[in-house]
Amino acid sequence: METKFDRSKHVFYSDAFAEIIKDTMRFFNGTPVHHLPPPENFTGTGVYALYYVGKSKYYKPLYTLNRVSFAQPIYVGKAVPRGWRQGRLQDATNELYRRLCDHTNSISQAENLSISDFYCRFMILEDAAADMIGTVEAALIRYYTPIWNNMIDGFGNHDPGSGRYEQAVSDWDVLHPGRSWAKRLNGEALPLDMVEQKVKFYFENFEQKQDL
Repeated sequence: METKFDRSKHVFYSDAFAEIIKDTMRFFNGTPVHHLPPPENFTGTGVYALYYVGKSKYYKPLYTLNRVSFAQPIYVGKAVPRGWRQGRLQDATNELYRRLCDHTNSISQAENLSISDFYCRFMILEDAAADMIGTVEAALIRYYTPIWNNMIDGFGNHDPGSGRYEQAVSDWDVLHPGRSWAKRLNGEALPLDMVEQKVKFYFENFEQKQDL
């Protein structure tokens, strides 16, 4: 028999779960910071953040925030176990390290960025904790609102492959041209001045986050 709809009976909340997420974020912020990419290959999946310490005209506030304490990521991402989306998890390999190397390659190809200006920190989540990877990534993005996640999209994109180049060049590739595969995209992109306005708007409304 169908009952009257009551939204409150469908809402889940747990103080314990909320505190676990805060604990993971605190742990994440205490992990060591390395140049990008990390100096050694390692196995594992998890969550990572990139930090910019250069003097690009676009990201001057980040230089001030990150030159001492790495307080504001420019990008947050995740690396999940193989088979994660299909629920058929395979043994963890070096997915996290590989993802950081992919980003190293993207930044190194950009004409107006230097890989020496980028650092990273990361947290390995394995076994049962691997189920939290997406949740922790989303929590960090909501808290820090990194510019390459929230305003300038496209940094995490990959080569779409032959026959799929009809899409537009991303905002990130307009702002930081150089990736070889992005040059083959033939969709209509935003002009550079409009992407620069998005960067300006982001920092005009940016608020530094407090310690967790």
